[in-house]
Amino acid sequence: MKKLLTLSLSVAGPAALYLYLVAPRRKNRPDRSPFLGVHYAHRGLFDNQSDAPENSLAAYKKAVAAGYGIELDVQLSKDGIPVVFHDASLKRMCGTEGNVWDYTLAELKEMRLADSQECIPAFSEALKTIDGKVPLIVEYKLDVVNTTVCIRGNRLLKAYRGPYCIESFHPRALRWYRKHRPDVLRGQLAMDFKKDKGYYEKPGFFILSHLLTNVLTRPDFIAFRHTDASSFSRRVCRRLGALSVAWTIKNQEQYEAAKDNFDLFIFDSFLLRPAKTGSKTDTF
Repeated sequence: MKKLLTLSLSVAGPAALYLYLVAPRRKNRPDRSPFLGVHYAHRGLFDNQSDAPENSLAAYKKAVAAGYGIELDVQLSKDGIPVVFHDASLKRMCGTEGNVWDYTLAELKEMRLADSQECIPAFSEALKTIDGKVPLIVEYKLDVVNTTVCIRGNRLLKAYRGPYCIESFHPRALRWYRKHRPDVLRGQLAMDFKKDKGYYEKPGFFILSHLLTNVLTRPDFIAFRHTDASSFSRRVCRRLGALSVAWTIKNQEQYEAAKDNFDLFIFDSFLLRPAKTGSKTDTF
């Protein structure tokens, strides 16, 4: 009997610690209802071969017109102005050497997105264009360990009239929002890094894969790559009350495969229609 008790305690202790580390926010959660029942157009409703490339004002207008929510990316220009652009490098979308933070906003405005007439928008322009008509998922890009982008992005969002939440791969962004804007829904971006060669061996990516930084950030939702639905920590967080967001769905078949394991969906490359059946609850 004594051995059984010892064994039980040896199992219960680590299990309790694990649940404490990965638990999402449980008390005083902001209202999640504006974000439910909406599909989110990844970087706007874009087509990089058209006149509405990703993260352009044209792509946001198309998403609003179609009634989709919008996921967009925010980082800082050289002169510290929040701009909307996904990559660190400008090469893929603008054909220009260097990173976003190497150029001022005025210089970035001279560049064109994917050979269109659209240019890189300031975050303020994107917010004015969307104008609160659909919910937003704002991803903060912290390519350097600095939360200035959160501070400056938040100044704009505080004056914005419309539903928005924030997310980031970097826990520092969530930590900043936990401390300064607890009224805003916050989400931890993650993925199963062991599937990507070279990442998992690094301690930081191991910790992020298993959502162990949640103890510092207490996110309201977990945004995971849709192919990583089997992640144990993601499923635990969902059972504990976190919304589970899938990125990035590329076709209807991927959606049908993921719909029972996630609550919200970020998509591109096609027009997402509702699931054929109701959502089911994750099991683990």
